[in-house]
Parts: sequence; C-alpha cells; structure tokens
Amino acid sequence: MKHTPFIAVEGPIGVGKTSLAKAISAHYQYHLLKEIVHENPFLSKFYEDIKEWSFQTEMFFLCNRYKQLEDIQRKYLATQVPVVADYHIYKNIIFAKRTLREDQYDKYTAIYDIMTNDMPKPNFIIYLQASLPTLLKRIEMRGRKMEQKMDPDYLRQLSEDYEIAMAKWALEYPDIPIIRIDGDELDFVQHEQDLNKIFTMIDDARKEGAFCLEPTN
Repeated sequence: MKHTPFIAVEGPIGVGKTSLAKAISAHYQYHLLKEIVHENPFLSKFYEDIKEWSFQTEMFFLCNRYKQLEDIQRKYLATQVPVVADYHIYKNIIFAKRTLREDQYDKYTAIYDIMTNDMPKPNFIIYLQASLPTLLKRIEMRGRKMEQKMDPDYLRQLSEDYEIAMAKWALEYPDIPIIRIDGDELDFVQHEQDLNKIFTMIDDARKEGAFCLEPTN
C-alpha cells in the first residue's frame, strides 16, 4: 500500500531548512509547509533573555505547529496531496529541553505528548547539519535582526542537542529513515549539482519506502 508522501526537513538554526524545503516543493510539486517564526511575539525577547522568555516562546511554537499539522492532515494528507515541511514538531522537545527549567520541562512534555499523540509522522526526515562557523555565516547572511543577538554558545549547544535527538529518533522510530546531509560539504543554495545530489538521495529513499514521490492529481 502506498502512503501519501510527507517529508520533514530538520536541523539547527541557520542550516538551510526552509531553502531546501522550498527546493523540494518546487522539484516534486509538493505542498510546502513552513513553520511560523516571525509571528511569535516572544522570540525577540527570547534571544535577549532565554531564561526569562523560554516557556512563553516554546508554548507559542507548540500551539502554532500543532494547528499547522492539524490543518495539513485535514487539507492535504487526508486527500492524498504530498507535503514537505521545513520542520518537524519533534524539534519542540529539542529546544524545550535546552531552554526550560526542569519543572517547566515536565509540564511542557506532558502537554506535548497529549497534543502530538495522533499527529501525522513523516515518511522520512532530512537532517541538515553543519559546523558552527557555517551556521553563523548563514545566519549573518540572511540578516534576521533578532537572530543577530543569538549567543554562539547557544547555537553550538543546540547543534549538539540535534545530534542526540536524531540518534534517539532513529531508535524510537526505526521505520522512519533519516537522510543525513552535511551542510559544510553540500551547499545546495549556491550549487545546483549539490541540490541534485540531495534529490538523488530522496529518490533512493523513495525506492526503499512504501510511498511514491509523484504528486497525486
């Protein structure tokens, strides 16, 4: 039985998730799901004082991502329209574990588990990772004012958290493959041949999975 394709692109801040998701959407004619960032009223304050504004920031993201995935399930996946997302809601746990106090984290994960229990899971995850200098360079190039306040040490720790989280995901969900891409080696924004290499990886994953990449008309 073929399942409607649902691909999630993940990785730390600045690694190129949205750029790759857009490219995949255009290449395969998938619906593009982009996470809400600029609408979060707490995010700028969060980058200035993580401890003070972390719970408000993470709860806003969780509620909005839940609503997005609920809409995607109803409007697209349920009607066999393929989707590529520039995030997976599992990232909420990665960020929350790094930024929340233990008592806040316990409350947060209880809410997370209830809200995401029946949410759609991707057929596979594309995990982008890159070194700290590469991430900082890309963050500077895209010029989001609030991100310029980010502590490089926070970004370094976040990258390490992603490595741990992806390893845990692979153990918990062995039927959902992870395609790992080195952002230091492949610059898919500047070099078309690098982007084509990624498309080949996706096509190979398609051949091994129980779904097709061709959009449904």
